[in-house]
Amino acid sequence: MGKVLALIKPGKIEIMDYEEKALQPDEVRVKTLYSGISAGTELTSYRGDNPHLNKSWNSDLRIFEDKEEKKDSYPITNWGYEEVGEIIEIGSAVEKIKLGDTVYGTWGHRTKAVLTEDFAADHRLPEDADPIYGIFSHIGSIALNAILDADIHVGETAAVFGQGVPGQIVTQLAKLNGARVIALDLNPKRLETARRMGADIVFNPAQSKAAKEIKKLTGGRGADVSIEISGSLKALHQAVKSTAYSGRTIASGFFAGSSQGLNLGEEFHHNRIQLICSQISGVRPELSYRWNRLRLNQTIMDLQQSKKIDLKGLITNIEDFNDAEKLFKKLNQEPEETLQTVLKFD
Repeated sequence: MGKVLALIKPGKIEIMDYEEKALQPDEVRVKTLYSGISAGTELTSYRGDNPHLNKSWNSDLRIFEDKEEKKDSYPITNWGYEEVGEIIEIGSAVEKIKLGDTVYGTWGHRTKAVLTEDFAADHRLPEDADPIYGIFSHIGSIALNAILDADIHVGETAAVFGQGVPGQIVTQLAKLNGARVIALDLNPKRLETARRMGADIVFNPAQSKAAKEIKKLTGGRGADVSIEISGSLKALHQAVKSTAYSGRTIASGFFAGSSQGLNLGEEFHHNRIQLICSQISGVRPELSYRWNRLRLNQTIMDLQQSKKIDLKGLITNIEDFNDAEKLFKKLNQEPEETLQTVLKFD
């Protein structure tokens, strides 16, 4: 039997048993070493305001619909998407991967998982890599996808609204891409981290008017591109307001609930702002013939392994899998005290 972290109802989690399936010849079994927690998407489920809890996603039409039956969405056991583990069993036909290899992926907060040989081979970490890097493959890909959508050019100014984990990675990638980076957040500790990670300018929008400050810093022009990655509609409005005429604003945060605080009749309309949604289910159409999810994953891992970005430095809290409830409560009640939080498995 395996164990999985289950969300029983908003704010209540338990560890449940599940039956492990037998391996097919082309499959491998992985024992989870670490599982990262997303302080954005996962917290919306934990708090009960994720749209998937109350509506159904029609994958054919790609729209949300009212649920035909009012069925309870709980318990939720298929959450969590920042995992890394060790291969402990291989199928009879497996040749591309061996026992003891470390692989990363998205199989949820569970003790073990079954993967295909091809998936495991494509998501294998180098033998000399710290296994904990693997938890960043998906959240790092979200950040990298935002950078691809932003289409930053050398010498441009990029304003990054939100310095949680994905925002910190966006800041590092934007800097690596040749931009002068302005990092914004309400949390002084996160701004300190952003500065340490390479941001050129940091400031708290609660202490000054973001748009005016950014316009002053750019000779009145505004940011060439603004990236909102906190999930705040107010921050998205400020990102639009801070962007240069005919510039790009990237909406990469997960916005839960109704859209209050975004006033599209103001700077968005008068400054011809390009408002672009960045979402991990796809890349920019013109890049899709050479970029996909796997390349995003592998690129993020390569950048960390070559030390061009620092992901491990974003980890603030590690707790045992059995103490997951403590970590979720801290994320929910004291988000200002955490960045990347991690569950460690025996």
